[in-house]
Amino acid sequence: MRTVVRYGLAVATAASGHIHADLYVHGYRGIHVIGPMFLLQAADSFAVALLLLVTGTAVSLLGAAGLAGGALVGLLLSRTVGVFGFVAHGWQPAPQAALTIVAETLALLLLAYLVVLRGRRTPTEAATAAHRPTARRSRRE
Repeated sequence: MRTVVRYGLAVATAASGHIHADLYVHGYRGIHVIGPMFLLQAADSFAVALLLLVTGTAVSLLGAAGLAGGALVGLLLSRTVGVFGFVAHGWQPAPQAALTIVAETLALLLLAYLVVLRGRRTPTEAATAAHRPTARRSRRE
């Protein structure tokens, strides 16, 4: 189950990267500071998605959390106080604004689920741990 959830997280992260890359190519590249940030978000999202597919380490999970959370915060700020002078309104650009909210919210939900799963042992893991010999420590006198 963990692998399936991790792959879903990779897909959600890559989807967010694709949306940011698409917006960069189709107009955002000309926006001062914001354009390069969209390109960086896309590149980082693709890299983290690949890491999630290959390893699923804690570092890749933290990367996915940072990317999804950061993108959602950036989206919220761009619609309220602005980001580096850039202000967006409502659901524009459509449908990318809505799609990115879905992708990044899904990523955060899947991350939360993975954190819960990491805290639990499957019956197989528990049985393996119960039959594993414990290491003996030697006492120095």
